[in-house]
Amino acid sequence: MRIGELTERAGVTPRTVRYYESIGLIPEGEREGQGQHYYTEETVARLRKIDQLKNLGLSLDEIGDVIDLYFIDPSDVVQAKQKVLTILRQHLDEVDQKITGYQQFRTELQAHIERFERWLGERGEHH
Repeated sequence: MRIGELTERAGVTPRTVRYYESIGLIPEGEREGQGQHYYTEETVARLRKIDQLKNLGLSLDEIGDVIDLYFIDPSDVVQAKQKVLTILRQHLDEVDQKITGYQQFRTELQAHIERFERWLGERGEHH
């Protein structure tokens, strides 16, 4: 299929297709005739899988680490899902660390606010 049909079926732009080709997430289309690129059903499937993985919060680099496992050998799907699970657990750990950091920052901010309010309150009583 040509790029127009590919983009319509996969819900992406031609620019996205070219970018994903350039970084190796999808294979480059085969050139035929007057230089038109032609794509396979697997490319549609890969684009849809990339979108699913992006929706899970994976970066394009992380997707690049797992995408081939879904397509090279169907028996690797379990391995792919295990790798995605590992990445998702790392993301959860990072979020938990950020939450802890934000909670500490919030506590510090609250203490600063209270200190400023006390100081301003004391100043107001002396005037």
